[in-house]
Amino acid sequence: MTIQKTALSDCVKIGDLIRDLRHRLGLTQEKFAAQLGVTFPTVNRWENKHAKPSPLALEKIEAMVKRLGEPGKELLSKYTSGK
Repeated sequence: MTIQKTALSDCVKIGDLIRDLRHRLGLTQEKFAAQLGVTFPTVNRWENKHAKPSPLALEKIEAMVKRLGEPGKELLSKYTSGK
């Protein structure tokens, strides 16, 4: 599965995708942040649409989505359809 970085970086619903991914992984915002190497407030701002992830964070999120396999493909298509 190849995720185009532009699809994620232009995704208006990136905060929703991040929240959904985090829930599917069974992680709190704190644990999700630790896996990405960012802080809890950063993840909180992403999910509440007050900020967007950096290109490096998007790459790490992309890797997490890829690790999900088929559910990751479904998740991605849910938030990037029409891009």
